[in-house]
Amino acid sequence: MVNVNVYDFDNTIYNGETLVDFILYYVKRDVKIWKYIPKLIVIAIKDAFHLFTVQEAIEAYASFLEGYYVNMGDLSESVVDFWNRNEKKIKPWYEEVRKESDIVVSGTTDFILDEIMKRMNIKNHVGSSIDKNTGKFTRLCFLENKVKVFNELYPNAHIENFYTDSMNDKPMMEIADHVYLVKGDKITKIK
Repeated sequence: MVNVNVYDFDNTIYNGETLVDFILYYVKRDVKIWKYIPKLIVIAIKDAFHLFTVQEAIEAYASFLEGYYVNMGDLSESVVDFWNRNEKKIKPWYEEVRKESDIVVSGTTDFILDEIMKRMNIKNHVGSSIDKNTGKFTRLCFLENKVKVFNELYPNAHIENFYTDSMNDKPMMEIADHVYLVKGDKITKIK
């Protein structure tokens, strides 16, 4: 068994919600996304107040993913441009504690997460996955599913330290030796 440090990404290492920032990036570029904004605001509020189950999260995102995401085409250039603009939102404290063995476990979709992980030289990471053809989640790395995904992909890893901004990650907290709550740049040990 290998001891590792595990990090949530949004509002923990990254100062913001990646998906929200990515949608805002598109709001300026494509008016077709505007019709989804009211529903996406409701989703963001429910997420902020922990009012989702995994199934409800899947259902909430379904119309946006199936109606808009599948028609976006190749996003690779947009993702690079997005991170060119937003990489500055990586919190500086992370570089001070970073280890080669770190694992990032995030609800952020992997097609967005992969680029910033490459730039940060983080080799071990997992995010949510979406089938580009159907717009359906093939993996939702959220709530208790984070533990399931972590255990499947890293069966020989033991979480020594877990960093998060949210009590949504309570299932991950329960399997970690030590837990740190991140608010802005303030880090507080809570377990």
